[in-house]
Amino acid sequence: MTSTAEPTLESLRTQLAGAVLTAGDPGYDAARSVWNGEIDRHPAIVVRPAGAADVAAALTYAREAALDVSVRGGGHNFGGAAVVDGGLCLDLSSLQDITVDPVSRTARVGGGATWAQLDAATQEHALAVPGGTVSHTGVGGLTLGGGFGWLTGKHGLSCDNVLSAEVVTADGQILRASADEHPDLFWALRGGGGNFGVVTEFEFRLHPVGPIVHLAMFFWSLEDGAAALRQAREVLETLPGEMGVLVAGLNAPPAPFVPEAHHFQPGYALLIAGFEGEEHHAEAIRGARSGPAPLFEFVSPIPYVELQKLIDDAAPWGILGYEKAAFADGFTDEVIDVITEFLPRKTSPMSIMPVFSMHGAFTEPDDDATAFGGARRKSLAVNIAAIAPEPELHAADRAWVREFWAALVPHASNSAGYVNFMNEYEEDRVRTSYGAAKYDRLARIKAQYDPRNVFHHNANIPPAK
Repeated sequence: MTSTAEPTLESLRTQLAGAVLTAGDPGYDAARSVWNGEIDRHPAIVVRPAGAADVAAALTYAREAALDVSVRGGGHNFGGAAVVDGGLCLDLSSLQDITVDPVSRTARVGGGATWAQLDAATQEHALAVPGGTVSHTGVGGLTLGGGFGWLTGKHGLSCDNVLSAEVVTADGQILRASADEHPDLFWALRGGGGNFGVVTEFEFRLHPVGPIVHLAMFFWSLEDGAAALRQAREVLETLPGEMGVLVAGLNAPPAPFVPEAHHFQPGYALLIAGFEGEEHHAEAIRGARSGPAPLFEFVSPIPYVELQKLIDDAAPWGILGYEKAAFADGFTDEVIDVITEFLPRKTSPMSIMPVFSMHGAFTEPDDDATAFGGARRKSLAVNIAAIAPEPELHAADRAWVREFWAALVPHASNSAGYVNFMNEYEEDRVRTSYGAAKYDRLARIKAQYDPRNVFHHNANIPPAK
């Protein structure tokens, strides 16, 4: 006989080993806070689970109480998908255990861990998993959407290095997804975002990296922008595929390696990271010096964990943020014209245009090997981000991002961009980012594992009907 009793908060608390927080409880405001300071939402309930069983119980409670559900990993999503007004937020920051096996070169990682935590644990053994470029980003959200950064050219995407995942589905099942178990779900998790369940643990393949790597940064003025980007185009054509590369339009940071005269100066940077030793790196960056003279350059060994934190200060917690992105086949003359027209128009000194070179190991898997939404060919992921400390600057640069993106779209190979770089989740952009065939396959898998679309606060893929 089915009980008709209304679920109560007290009944939820008695079922869970973890914490249940509501407004006024210690920790509630911290649990609902996210990276983007523009987001200020108030869940009715925040659950900090002690494990997968708590997640299953919380999902059952939410269903019976008719509460909307969101999942908070690192809380770094620009759009604030981690929190929902009046609903139940699963705050996975309580799941941060990391176990590294240096012999098998694998790591098991809690769904709420950050890349800083994972990097610190794996670097104790001079190992790493390809992650992002801001260390306080959550492992879960980045990996589920794809995940690229300094190691992508050498070892692929974060999702390419997932061996298995513990997943709690919408109906409360606790599954292990891998190539041998629930392979359709395993495929979907690697790039399909948080559409298919709550990942409480990832198992990753690790690679020898560091602990010391090498970095070069070349910085040119706005006036030299077109020449600098043409030089970057030539460098990218000849650079070994295993190098990490970032081209950015930004204001020079007030860092010790930046001459004081150039602190906060707007311009263009080319950053090249090497993982094969000093001589290999020195030879690889030679081409960057064959074009226009930079205002300054910085070449140095650096601990891998510090490379991973290099641009953290450009994205501090609580800042106001908005972004759009697109994929381009390269720095064509048309793309360079758009960039050099729009970059000088930004208002906030913190706003930034990071351009990620997708090359090397990124291009090796078949397009259909994972759900990642992007062709596995050499390309550029152009991200345009308004980042500002105050609303007036943010409003001006939000408009700048939209105008810049609209001008770039006619020259983009995928105007929808990358689901981890979406501020708004328009259905047509999500569909375009995956392509029709992948999107339809993901929708069929969604119908199997989440037919009621419980997990929709994301780059949502509605279940096929």
